Amino acid sequence: MKDIQAAVVEKKEGKFNMKSLQLKDLQPNEVLVEIKGVGICHTDLTARDQSYDVPLPMVLGHEGSGVVTEVGKAVKKVKKGDHVVLTYGSCGVCRTCLEGTPQYCEKFFGLNFGGERLDSDEEAIDQGKEEIHSRFFQQSSFATFSIATERNVVKVDKKAPLELLGPLGCGVQTGAGAVINSLQPVAGSTIAIFGTGSVGLSAVMAAKICGCLTIIAVDINPARLKLAKELGATHTINSKEVDNVVEEIQKLTDKGVDYAAETSGVPEVLAQAVNALRWKGKVAVVGAPPMGTTAAIDVNQILVWGKQIVGVVEGDSIPDVFIPRLIKYYMEGQFPFDKLVTNYKFDEINTAIQEMESGDAIKPILTF
Repeated sequence: MKDIQAAVVEKKEGKFNMKSLQLKDLQPNEVLVEIKGVGICHTDLTARDQSYDVPLPMVLGHEGSGVVTEVGKAVKKVKKGDHVVLTYGSCGVCRTCLEGTPQYCEKFFGLNFGGERLDSDEEAIDQGKEEIHSRFFQQSSFATFSIATERNVVKVDKKAPLELLGPLGCGVQTGAGAVINSLQPVAGSTIAIFGTGSVGLSAVMAAKICGCLTIIAVDINPARLKLAKELGATHTINSKEVDNVVEEIQKLTDKGVDYAAETSGVPEVLAQAVNALRWKGKVAVVGAPPMGTTAAIDVNQILVWGKQIVGVVEGDSIPDVFIPRLIKYYMEGQFPFDKLVTNYKFDEINTAIQEMESGDAIKPILTF
């Protein structure tokens, strides 16, 4: 058993309450990590608000980074003392995992949202009669210690600032990967990024790395649009201040952009992103609205113009490859995602969430 402090959400739309809990002993494929920093992601709030069917009460948190303190007897990837970033869980044995796309694991929902423990029916937290779920994204890292699996820990360079790295496990890799891995824009191309939260701004930085000639950021927050310009956007559009976003994009480009990334999760914005594409354009759908959400899209915009709409989970990332690559970009000054970050102490989690929801904080990181 391992004594921990954890932030637990106990009811729909509830606050996070600090509790003293106990972690069970490791399974052979598991890794115990002392958390040094953990990002707060919109997906944590989606789970809190029950937009996805997540069992409560639960320890959330899925952008953890920390130090390995113990490994299961079957673990070979990492050892005690290694610095790691925690990322999404996958089974490793279904067809999509075996095809090299674990982000679309057939057991993704159960392993990442359902509280399932890989290869075991047991909960990772032992509270006797009080049922508290864990295993959120196979980590539940809103806690001083986390049990992860060998599959979802990524060993990172000890020279990198460990407390900063957690968001690379989800939000940052999602935005950057949507551009670098999914859209794969050619140098000199044009791209529009809808939404300038942590995911959208990561996409802006990635578009600059890819050599996009025109990078258009669209949002309603002037401060974030200003930051988008600092991070690589060549143009910004405040959608509250223009009559027609699509027409504004067409004015800045050759009848539309080659690529677009929709990160807001707003159906009407997805329709704008599709309409803003030129012939043969491609849009990555990244923002996650509640289950059952539909968007009104003109089918002939897709058919006649040859446009493509692709869904993107976790930036189509193979984390063991992509996360170290993003860290290298950061260390070389090409990917300054630290400009998105506001730090909070762990027990300030509710303040951090409040400021994130108000727009005052883009990417809160809780430190220990």
